[in-house]
Amino acid sequence: MTTTLVVLHGDQTGEELLSETLRLADPSLLHCAFELKEYDCSLAQRRATANGVVRDAADAIREYRLGLKAATITPEKADDVGSPNALLRERIGAQVIVRTGRPIPGISSLGSVATPITVVRMAVDDAYNAKEWREEQDGNIVAYRTEHISRTTCMAVAQTAFHYASSCDGIVFGGPKYTVSPIYEGLLKEMLDAAHETWPHVRYEPQLIDATYALLLRQHGAPLVIPALNRDGDCLSDLVLALFGSLAGAESLILRYGPSHEKPEVVVAEAPHGTAPTLEGKNIANPMAMILALASTLQYADDPKAVDAAGRIRAAVNGVLHNGIRTADLGGTATTSGFVDAVLDALMETSPTLS
Repeated sequence: MTTTLVVLHGDQTGEELLSETLRLADPSLLHCAFELKEYDCSLAQRRATANGVVRDAADAIREYRLGLKAATITPEKADDVGSPNALLRERIGAQVIVRTGRPIPGISSLGSVATPITVVRMAVDDAYNAKEWREEQDGNIVAYRTEHISRTTCMAVAQTAFHYASSCDGIVFGGPKYTVSPIYEGLLKEMLDAAHETWPHVRYEPQLIDATYALLLRQHGAPLVIPALNRDGDCLSDLVLALFGSLAGAESLILRYGPSHEKPEVVVAEAPHGTAPTLEGKNIANPMAMILALASTLQYADDPKAVDAAGRIRAAVNGVLHNGIRTADLGGTATTSGFVDAVLDALMETSPTLS
C-alpha cells in the first residue's frame, strides 16, 4: 500500500525546516511505501500564479487526504495575494485546528504543567477573513468588522473536543465568552452542551475564555482539551505550546471530519510557528515541530506500516531529547541539521528487520 503525501513548500526558515525534515521521508528508512507530490507555495510562486499553486495543492490534498505544509509569508498589503492558510483551509473544507502542548523530555514546563493541553479551534470563520471598513464620524475615524460563525463549524469544534477528551481520558475545559455574547459566542457554547449529551462520560468543565487563561496553571492531573473560537484559539494555542518550553515543540493539525468525527477525512500538518526571518540561513531553528508534523501525517495514513513509522519518528525525537540533544530555544547547542542527523541515527538504530 502506497501513501501519497502532498508537500507544500514555503518561505524562509519554514522552507529550511521542511527541507531538513524531508531527509527523514525515506521509504527505505521508514519501511513503508509512500510518495511525495510537491508544490512550491513560496510567496514568489503564489504571486506568479495568483494563488493558483495554492488551489492546486489544496485540490491534491482533497484527493490524497494528507498534506505537510511549511510556514509561509503572508504579505501585509490588502491588494497582495493574502494568506495561503486561509485559502487552503477554505478550499479543503477544513473545520478545526488542533494543537497539543505536551511535556518535552528534559525540559521543565512553566508552572509545573505536567499533562498535555490540547486546543481545538475553528479553522474558518470568526475574526479571520471578516469584512472590515472604516468610516468618518464627526471628525473621528471609526473602524468596523463583520464576523460570522456557523452552527456546522461550532458543532465540528465541539464534537472534536469531546472525541479527543474521550481518547485521552481528559477534560473538556474552557469555552467562549458567551455571557457577553450570548447570540454569537453562545452558539459555540450551545454546541458544546449538546456534544456533552452525546459524550456524557467525558468530564466537562465550561469556563469563560478569560477564566480559562487564568486557571491554566492551576490545572493538574487529567489532560485538558480546550474548545475555542478561531481567534481565541489562535492566541491560546501559542501560549499553551510556550508553557511546555517552545512554540517549536509540537505540530499543528488542520482537520476535516465526516459526520461521525471518528477519523478525519483530510489532514494537513504543519509547524505552528512562522517563518522566523531573523533565523533564516543560520541553521539554528528548531525542526522538532516540523518532524512531528511529518509523523502526524503518517499517523493518519491507511497503511499500518505508515502508522508504525509515525510512532518510530516520535520515539526517535523523544530519544534524542532524552540524550540532551537540543536546539538553542530549548537551552541546547544543536544545529537544525545536527538535530535531524541525530533523529536519522535514532531511526536507523530502531529500523525493523527486513524479512
